[in-house]
Amino acid sequence: MRPLIWLLLASVALTADTAPVVRGRHGESDSKCPLMVKILDAVKGIPAASVALTLSKKGTDGEWTHVANGVTDVTGEVHNLTTEQQFPAGVYRVDFDTKAYWKAQGSTPFHETTDVVFEAHAEGHRHYTLALLLSPYSFTTTAVISTHQ
Repeated sequence: MRPLIWLLLASVALTADTAPVVRGRHGESDSKCPLMVKILDAVKGIPAASVALTLSKKGTDGEWTHVANGVTDVTGEVHNLTTEQQFPAGVYRVDFDTKAYWKAQGSTPFHETTDVVFEAHAEGHRHYTLALLLSPYSFTTTAVISTHQ
């Protein structure tokens, strides 16, 4: 069990620092891509394609409002999930349909879904890359947050 934990932690560190940059799609326009998602299948060591996800925003009443849906492509990424107009300052949740992904891979997962809740733009305008390292029984996330020039 201990070697698996070290492998997962090492994978997160490597993913955060060496994630491939897709030129010509991502980052062309700030208004097109304020939030990018990337998922890596930790079992196979490859991008997790065809993972459905939902982005929601928490309202002042504590209720969640749907913002967007997406599905990871063959690179395990979702670009242009939302626009700047749909992504103002606030608390957001990304729900990943991890059970469907693992069922399609022939595994029986522990989690029904995986979600990540975060506050966006608390310190001014930012761009967010949310990375998820996924296995049938665990997950870990990291975020790369950058400012715009």
